[in-house]
Amino acid sequence: MSPKALPTPVTKAGQEGLDAILARPGEALIGLDLDGTLAPIVADPEKARAHPEAVPALAALAPKVAAIAVITGRPAEVAVRNGGFADVPGLEHLVVLGHYGAERWDARTGEISAPAPHPGVAGVRAELPELLERLGASQGTWIEEKGRAVAVHTRRAADPGATLDQLREPLTGLAGRHGLIAEPGRMVLELRPPGMDKGVALTEFAREIGAGSVLYGGDDLGDLPAYSAVDHLRADGTPGLLVCSGSDEVTELRERADVVVDGPEGVVRLLGALADRIGQRDQWVRT
Repeated sequence: MSPKALPTPVTKAGQEGLDAILARPGEALIGLDLDGTLAPIVADPEKARAHPEAVPALAALAPKVAAIAVITGRPAEVAVRNGGFADVPGLEHLVVLGHYGAERWDARTGEISAPAPHPGVAGVRAELPELLERLGASQGTWIEEKGRAVAVHTRRAADPGATLDQLREPLTGLAGRHGLIAEPGRMVLELRPPGMDKGVALTEFAREIGAGSVLYGGDDLGDLPAYSAVDHLRADGTPGLLVCSGSDEVTELRERADVVVDGPEGVVRLLGALADRIGQRDQWVRT
């Protein structure tokens, strides 16, 4: 795909979603995951950074649409830092919905709003190290502190997949005892409060801004609720486009997507192509 070419959706609903975004861009909400979608997956999530061309592509697109929402399980502050979203001209229409929407950073103000943390997170945090040691999973397994959630990564283990399978049941039990849920991902289990997911965050924000169309791009199991949210919005009359940042680790999104691109680089090309096409449309309308 050339930088200015848009892919053809493989479904009628996806084509209708793309057509609506191009026809009325000022009503469009562009929702995007961060890790694996705008930023390449790396062994140490603390070192994850957005693709070098992501912010320029977002800055080119954001003024042309109703809003861009980066929806992530990370704390909003971390997502803003890793994404490089702060103080960027053109990104005034961007928000970061961190912790699956529990936190919100607005590029216009640079401020974060958030409720008090769930008390169960502290309990899980206290018990996790001993539990992992008792399970014999400490070698190559590590804990990521996420403020309003705790994540256990197995990517560095000798057998990441087997280790994740070994931990799934005990960590789900630990989460449940503290009123949390265990959300699986790409070689990670995240223990977090229930009631918020990317689907809820996307739907609530779409309703808040009165979105006339929605695009959502993601790469991991945690993005499936957002895919379902787009399906529900479609059923209610809001056109939508599902984009998969393709990987070999997770195939569920690829099977449901209207468009599959080649990882974050492909997502960046798609965003750039959208900005170009909308810009051409606006120029044509003016003349």
